Amino acid sequence: MTTDILNYIDQLSATYHSLLPMSPENQRRWDKKVRLEYNYNSNHIEGNTLTYGDTQLLLLFDETHGSHPMRDYEEMKAHDVAFQKIKEWAADTQMPLTEKDIRELNQIILVQPFWKNAITPDGHPTRRQIMVGSYKTQPNSVRLPNGELFEYTAPQEVPIQMQELMEWYRDEQTALHPVTLAAMFHYKFVCIHPFDDGNGRVSRLLMNYVLLAHKLPPVVIKSSDKQNYLHALHLADTGQYESFIRYIAEQVVSSLEMAIKAAKGESIEEPDDLDKEIALLARQLQHQEAYKTPQQVLNVFQWAQQKLIAPCEAVLQKFDKLFQEKKKIECLNDIQVDFSTLIELPKEVDSLTYEYCLNQRYYIENDTLFKTTIEIQFQEKHYELSIKIVDSELFKESYPYGTFPDDERISILPQQLGKKLLAKVKEV
Repeated sequence: MTTDILNYIDQLSATYHSLLPMSPENQRRWDKKVRLEYNYNSNHIEGNTLTYGDTQLLLLFDETHGSHPMRDYEEMKAHDVAFQKIKEWAADTQMPLTEKDIRELNQIILVQPFWKNAITPDGHPTRRQIMVGSYKTQPNSVRLPNGELFEYTAPQEVPIQMQELMEWYRDEQTALHPVTLAAMFHYKFVCIHPFDDGNGRVSRLLMNYVLLAHKLPPVVIKSSDKQNYLHALHLADTGQYESFIRYIAEQVVSSLEMAIKAAKGESIEEPDDLDKEIALLARQLQHQEAYKTPQQVLNVFQWAQQKLIAPCEAVLQKFDKLFQEKKKIECLNDIQVDFSTLIELPKEVDSLTYEYCLNQRYYIENDTLFKTTIEIQFQEKHYELSIKIVDSELFKESYPYGTFPDDERISILPQQLGKKLLAKVKEV
């Protein structure tokens, strides 16, 4: 039974609320601690490669270091946005949680659609596009370590089961203890697994939403405790729900005890915090040059696909209606490929080229070829990025590996490209 630990949580909660509001300094310490611990651990559980120090650099200083996949940086920042979002929702007592909100959380944390390696039911490798903010259209069962196939809710049943989940939540909102409600909401959501990806992170966001809405501090499930967390979930799969509720309750106890220390102005450092601070300092002091590696090239390729090529192509496609012939050419090492279907890059990549060719304007004979070229040359210690329109250079710069062009500057390039191309079309 969990009565004992739930009663203890009620006692701790009363103590915690008697110490509120915290002083501005104590609140700042507490918020920083929870923000870093929660974002790092919830993502690390799902395989994000950023270290705790990387997470600090990214969230506190908006800096990156190392050769992690670009998507790991993006999803860490996006998860931080989602965490702030649930705190805002929980503070608004007049706003009920809806399925639309849950889909929004999934869309936030996954950022944008992407392709992911997958395995077919008969064991063959394949690629599958992951959609964001939409319920799954294909099964997402998982193969357990013992070889058994664990099946989540079938895609066609997701809408009705999500509706039933929200009805259950509304019915039990005042009947169950907040910790029981949060734990079971987490578990029931995971059993449905309604999205192609991000279900674990969304389930923990929803659990903390429930706790925050009931004036309890959020909990952090440590990635180092992942096996115990999964074991508690597996016990719930066999009908032993009390085991999972107790596991979550233990995390709530830890969170309340630390929140009480923060409110009293006491240290909220944990045994491994010194190691984390040393690791952060080491990264801040580390100035050695990054060299070209397959991972560095992959990071640049993924960045270019998502941040540069796709937005530019969307602008270029607006010109299609003016021309009879349109052609897109994508190359690696001058060999034509299809970027969208690549499962992996060649071991050695020296150049990436994207060309968008427009030819034969309607009603104009002997017309000029309008070619836009985005090119990346991979050198030993840096990569060179250039954009050309016909014979004019729009952009050319080089960047060390491990860094990317400034988002603000890159975001305006597609519109600059469109204006430049329009001027070229008009003058010919």
